[in-house]
Amino acid sequence: MDLSVGTPVDATPLVIRQALIAAADAPGYPTTAGTSRLRDSCAGWMQRRLGVTVPPSAILPSIGSKELVANLPTVLGLGAHSHVVVPLAAYPTYAVGAGVLGARVTATDRPEDVSDADLIWINSPGNPTGRVMPADQMRAIVAHARSTGAVVASDECYVELGWDVTPCSVLHPSVVGNDHSGVLALHSLSKRSNFAGYRFGFVAGDPEIVQRMLGIRKHLGMMVPSPVQAAAAAAFDDDDHVAVQRERYFARRKILRTALMDSGFTIDHSEAGLYLWVTRGEPCWETVGWFADRGILVTPGDFYGVAGAHHVRVALTATDEAVASFSDRLSAV
Repeated sequence: MDLSVGTPVDATPLVIRQALIAAADAPGYPTTAGTSRLRDSCAGWMQRRLGVTVPPSAILPSIGSKELVANLPTVLGLGAHSHVVVPLAAYPTYAVGAGVLGARVTATDRPEDVSDADLIWINSPGNPTGRVMPADQMRAIVAHARSTGAVVASDECYVELGWDVTPCSVLHPSVVGNDHSGVLALHSLSKRSNFAGYRFGFVAGDPEIVQRMLGIRKHLGMMVPSPVQAAAAAAFDDDDHVAVQRERYFARRKILRTALMDSGFTIDHSEAGLYLWVTRGEPCWETVGWFADRGILVTPGDFYGVAGAHHVRVALTATDEAVASFSDRLSAV
């Protein structure tokens, strides 16, 4: 049972596949900016689901969100002289994108205490922890970044997977008012629409930064294929399939969470997102081995920094049949 990477296992919704097929005849080059239909769909989804108003011109598609995360420091013009702040327990690609340029990286959950950052990454709901950042903390981080000239990039790929808490976008009026300057939000279809194999994400926010990114990405050849753009627009236009997938993950989360706690594990944070952040107070590799002995793959917490040295990350991405056997596996010797 693979609960490590978190790759979706359920079928890509039919409405998405039909849109892909309908757009399969695509002999010309796609535009880096994306079609107006795609950008309108992204903007409509943000307004409808997140309460965020962004003009379509301030939206830029990417070839999956990982590509965007990795390349953001480059397209922002950072270099070896720059300072990038990442969460204490964080998706490794934040630091990799900075490290490629030789930039200095600081891991902290209080970026508002760093006075010389050029780029501040926040991630809510968090990967791997599942922690949701309150709007007032986001607001303090944005205010601090604006006072020092840093850009805030918020990875919000799990924003529709709130369980115990409803996540808030960094672009919500409660955080930034009507001013998106210096702030970017990154989104993805991979988990909420079983879209990971298609590779699609987008960034929205500060219009000047987005336009500058567009100019650079054009020359780097970072164009989302036309059929994928059509499929992504269909995905953002349809809320029904998202509700179905949420219910699947909610049911799986309940089974996994109960079985883990019954087996003596503690689950920290995990109020949203696609993972459970699990510990029993021992080095993470001992826990990984314990699960492996029972035929279960989980991710060692130290993949996400030293703060995860005594945790493992357990994904909700297994079939219903596999999840149903989880409790029995945990009790096996």
